[in-house]
Amino acid sequence: MSSIKIKRIESEMIKCISDILANEASDSLLKTITITGCEVASDLSFAKVYFTSLTKMAEQALEKELNEASGYIRTELAERIDLRHTPKLKFVYDNSIAYGNKIEKILKEINEENNNNESTN
Repeated sequence: MSSIKIKRIESEMIKCISDILANEASDSLLKTITITGCEVASDLSFAKVYFTSLTKMAEQALEKELNEASGYIRTELAERIDLRHTPKLKFVYDNSIAYGNKIEKILKEINEENNNNESTN
């Protein structure tokens, strides 16, 4: 399958899964989750869905909760996206936002340290 079609499917899956979690999930914990990305296998058999959340709950607990709800989410997704076979979903916590914040904090500290050194000279 062409990579353009895969990218379109990934984008559509992100929108639909986000909508399902925000509007149809009965668990309030699932409503706090933000879908950040999706990787679909070229044969559409499998999709890795990346997510993040602002809650202070452990990443593993959120992953477990989402993967337990994946059957429901997949069923809802099948009704919204016109595909012959809806991929199996695997949810993975996206560490890139936390990693980016950590790097930004380090850069800010370095910048402040440089400003302090310049003012003393």
